[in-house]
Amino acid sequence: MRIWSRALSLVCGSALSGVAAAAPTVHWVGTWAAAPMACPVKSGESAADSTYRNVMRIGVGGRRIRVQLTNEFGSSPLKVDSAHIAVDSGDGAIEAGTDHPLTFGGHSSFVIPAGAFLVSDEVPMDLRALAKVSISVHVADQEIATKSCHVLASTTNYVVKGDATNARKMNNARSADSWSFVKGIEVGAERNSFSIVALGDSITDGAASTPNANHRWPDFLQERLLDKKVAAAVLNEGIIGNRVLRTEWGQNSLARFDRDVLAQRGARYLIILEGINDINWSTPEEEASADELIAGISQLVARAHAHGIAVIAATLTPCADSDGFSDKKEQIRTAINRWYHTPGLVDGVVDFDAAVRDPSKPSVLNPAYDSGDHLHPNDAGYAAMAKAIDLSLFR
Repeated sequence: MRIWSRALSLVCGSALSGVAAAAPTVHWVGTWAAAPMACPVKSGESAADSTYRNVMRIGVGGRRIRVQLTNEFGSSPLKVDSAHIAVDSGDGAIEAGTDHPLTFGGHSSFVIPAGAFLVSDEVPMDLRALAKVSISVHVADQEIATKSCHVLASTTNYVVKGDATNARKMNNARSADSWSFVKGIEVGAERNSFSIVALGDSITDGAASTPNANHRWPDFLQERLLDKKVAAAVLNEGIIGNRVLRTEWGQNSLARFDRDVLAQRGARYLIILEGINDINWSTPEEEASADELIAGISQLVARAHAHGIAVIAATLTPCADSDGFSDKKEQIRTAINRWYHTPGLVDGVVDFDAAVRDPSKPSVLNPAYDSGDHLHPNDAGYAAMAKAIDLSLFR
C-alpha cells in the first residue's frame, strides 16, 4: 500500500508540476445585484412558459458582461429555454441593435438545478455607467411551485406568455413588482474598479421610495461615487423585513452572508445596516436584546474581515413613533449605535441616525424625511443618508 501511494504521489506530482493557474485576463466586478428569495407562485398563476423581462440600472460600466441566473430557492430543476440582455428603452421595450443572447457553457437552453445558480458566458457588450438594461428569461413549460426572485424591486418588470426574450416590445404583458430568476450582473471593468456591498433590510431595499426612480440610498451613493470619479459599484443586498438572527422575509443575514456578500465579484467594502427588525418585531418572543444582536453582527464583521473586506457600520435610524416601538426598544437601538464606535471593531462608521433624525426629538425621523410610517425614509431621507457617507472611506 505504501509503495502504491508513493508511486501515485510521484505520478500526480509529475503530472501537475507543469500546471499553473491561468492568470485572469478580465477584471470582473459586480455592477448590479439583488438578494434572491423564495417567492411562492400565487394561486391561479402560471409561472411556466413565460418570459420575465427584468429591468435594472447598473453601477460601473464595462465592455463585456456576465449574468447570474438563479434557482436557489426553487424546489425542482428549472428549465430555461432562452435568456437575453439588452439596453432598456422604457415601458418594457429595448433599444434596437442592443439585444444579446445569453449562453451558459455555449448552450442557449439549459437547466439550473434546484438550489443552484449559473453564471453566463461572457458577452461583448459596451455598457456605460448607470445604464438601464433588461434581462429577459423564458422558462419552459414545467411545474414551478416557487420562484427565486427579489420581492421589492421598486421597478416595473414585465411578464408575458411564450418566448419574447428578443422582442422589441412586450405586447400584452402584465407588470410585476419583483425581479425573477436573475440575481447579478458582472462587468469586465477597469483594474481599479471594485464593489461596495450594502447589506440591510427594507431601508436598504428602498421601501417607500418612488418606483422606477432609483431613489434608494444605495442608488444615491452610487451617483455620488461616479460624480467623484470613484470606480465603484454599489450592490444592494437589502431585503424587506430582513433580520440578523431570525428568518422571515428572506434568509437572516447570518445565513445569507456567504452568498450575498462574500461571493460578490470585486467586493472590497461592506456597509451593514441591519438590526431594527430584530429589535422591533410583531412577535415579542422573537425580539433580540442588545447583547444578542451585538453577538450576531460581530459574526458578520469577523467573516467579512476574514475575507479581506472592510466593514463600515451604519447606525440604525430612528423610528420611535412607528408601530410597536417602545422606550425599551429605543434603548437597544441607541446601545447598538454606541457599540459601533468601539475602537478597532469596524473600519468606519456612517451616522445615518444623525442624518435623518428630528433635531428636536432625536428618537424619531425628521418629518421632512418621513415617508409617513415613521420608520422608512422618503426619497429626500434616502438622499440625506447617502450624503452622510464620507466618500474618503472608499480608498
